[in-house]
Amino acid sequence: MKALNIVLAVVGGAIAGAAVGLLLAPEKGEHTRKNIVKYLESKGIKLQKSKLEELANEIADELGK
Repeated sequence: MKALNIVLAVVGGAIAGAAVGLLLAPEKGEHTRKNIVKYLESKGIKLQKSKLEELANEIADELGK
């Protein structure tokens, strides 16, 4: 395998693992989302609702396959 493929596989696995962990977390989803937004805002990252909805739909589609 090419080194790039290995790196992409590791990064993709980490993202998928994080998504599954968030979805199966014991806290309510609304509370978890608020915590994520607060953390990102503290790092200076501003998020737009439409982009978040688009990303959430993409993750849900991938998990549903």
